[in-house]
Amino acid sequence: MNIRKPSLWAAASVAALLLPALAAAENSGWRLVPGRLTTSWGDQVTPENAWREYPRPQFVRERWENLNGLWDYAITRRTAPAPAQYEGKILVPYAVESALSGVARKVTPEDRVWYRRTWTVPAAWKGQRVLLHFGAVDYACSLWVNGGLVGAHTGGSDAFQFDLTGYLREGANELVLGVTDPTDTGEQPRGKQQLDPRGIWYTPVSGIWQTVWVEPVPAEVHLAELRLTPDVENSRLRVATLVNAAVEDHALAVRLTASTQGRVVATTVVRVNREGWLAVPDARLWSPEDPFLYDLQAELVRVRSPHGDRSRPKERAQLPAFGAQERAAYAQAEVLPGAPLDTVTSYFALRSVSLGAGPKVDQPHLRLNGRPIFQHGPLDQGWWPDGLLTPPSDAAMAWEIDWLKRAGFNLLRKHIKVEPARYYFHCDRLGLLVWQDMPSGFNRHLRNHREDEGEPIRLAASREQHELELRRMIGALYNHPSIVMWVIHNEGWGQYETAALAGWVKAIDPSRWCNAISGWLEQHRGDVYDIHTYEPTPLVPVAKQDRAIVIGEYGGVGWPIPGHLWDSSKRNWGYQTFQDEGAFVAALKVKFSGIATQRRDQGLSAAVYTQTTDVEGEVNGFLTYDRRREKITPAALRELNQKIQEGKP
Repeated sequence: MNIRKPSLWAAASVAALLLPALAAAENSGWRLVPGRLTTSWGDQVTPENAWREYPRPQFVRERWENLNGLWDYAITRRTAPAPAQYEGKILVPYAVESALSGVARKVTPEDRVWYRRTWTVPAAWKGQRVLLHFGAVDYACSLWVNGGLVGAHTGGSDAFQFDLTGYLREGANELVLGVTDPTDTGEQPRGKQQLDPRGIWYTPVSGIWQTVWVEPVPAEVHLAELRLTPDVENSRLRVATLVNAAVEDHALAVRLTASTQGRVVATTVVRVNREGWLAVPDARLWSPEDPFLYDLQAELVRVRSPHGDRSRPKERAQLPAFGAQERAAYAQAEVLPGAPLDTVTSYFALRSVSLGAGPKVDQPHLRLNGRPIFQHGPLDQGWWPDGLLTPPSDAAMAWEIDWLKRAGFNLLRKHIKVEPARYYFHCDRLGLLVWQDMPSGFNRHLRNHREDEGEPIRLAASREQHELELRRMIGALYNHPSIVMWVIHNEGWGQYETAALAGWVKAIDPSRWCNAISGWLEQHRGDVYDIHTYEPTPLVPVAKQDRAIVIGEYGGVGWPIPGHLWDSSKRNWGYQTFQDEGAFVAALKVKFSGIATQRRDQGLSAAVYTQTTDVEGEVNGFLTYDRRREKITPAALRELNQKIQEGKP
């Protein structure tokens, strides 16, 4: 795969500059908060190298500026105005509670976190619109630029942007962001955050926790979104080409060019705010064994309009809008001379998922590219001791995905967390299937338990916000080929109206499997029947004639290793806990053997092992929380995984 600059592959190289950079960090007033568990990547973070990579790998523009680094910060009462004086420096994009932020302070629902910095618009951006992007801010925020309120956003896991153009001036511009976060006192999607972390609930994350950046775009019309849907059966890609405005100009179109290693394999033209088809001859399908990606370039261009001259109504062609005739006419339209108005680069893959026949008669199976596939991989929480929800670096994130691939897994379940876009980029290029959970949100005093018979009722405002964020997640991650399943609910954590939500999600995205509820309260919807089983030998899901059977969680074998624990004074636990490597590996083999048996005899389609790493008080990972110690080697895991794929207990 050949990506245009800025490079998506490079992680910040710090080895040669580490000592002077650390000295500069000390002089800036920032340092990693001492006394906490850290990773080797976290030890290398400085204000100069914190998350420098291009943050949006499927929609790349050449001009941009990274605003990660040191900002002023203050924590006030929720009702207080912006402070006249700030308390110190915070390292963005790490959350206030994290050690890497340099702050490591608790934020309560009665607090407001303030961020401030100045920024000067590059002279070369004159005449362009300027967009400020936030990868994610938890949870509700408002932005002021030079004292003017620009806008607000609510939602802790999704990327968003503000148009700063009308608020900017020459010279330094003041950016101020105020953030509040109810954590588990509200019903908003939040995953495993809890003000009083313990057991399976972790340290809260408040404020900015993903990259902040700015880019210039054309002043009038610019590309806003590409929506890419593979059609393997017809060897083509469906592309929706969206711009920032509802324009009537029939001469505006998007020229799409697919290539591999610099060789053009397909091209077409699509009218803006329409869908078109990009035919890919002799398509090479994406799979975990061959994660092949095509490069894609989208150019906003002017064409000789198939609708004719707008100034001469009698000469205009009568083309019905939004249909096959218009689509075919634009595909053949002449592109007029001149530079493109806007250009972005992306990538795509062709792959299909379906539900169909498998190795066991009358038991449907999950299929990839028309063939049954057994999926096995870890529950992946995505927490880090030094960055909490924010990985210490892109290199750390990529290393962990590569470790799972070397261990022979073809799947991970991203557990009630939405990662930065680059995470899924690495899964796309390395070939790791992803089941993506919706982050849970619920009233902590009103949620399901395993033995319950029905679903709680949620307030209308709570439902609306949850569904808004669910739709945002699906939209933001839609183009990633590695994501093959949406998981709507986990156990009883905010479960409501499961049947309706499953139908809604399947209608929004029929190109992926839908897991209506992973574990606990079965509602007879979706593509899979999913159980959770932490018994020493995994239980067997009941056979289903209309859905695949999967184990959404099993395993949980614990081994606390001194020197690598989040808090050695507290209970460090697994579902079965052992004190040495031999007992840990023996218990693990029993678990894996049970899955191999079910794969061979029961028609099991997939299993998810808890979990990739230890997380705070949970010590049931393949790796310790600080990622400095393997409890089992990738080579040993690969051997066990091979037996599962062969159905050999």
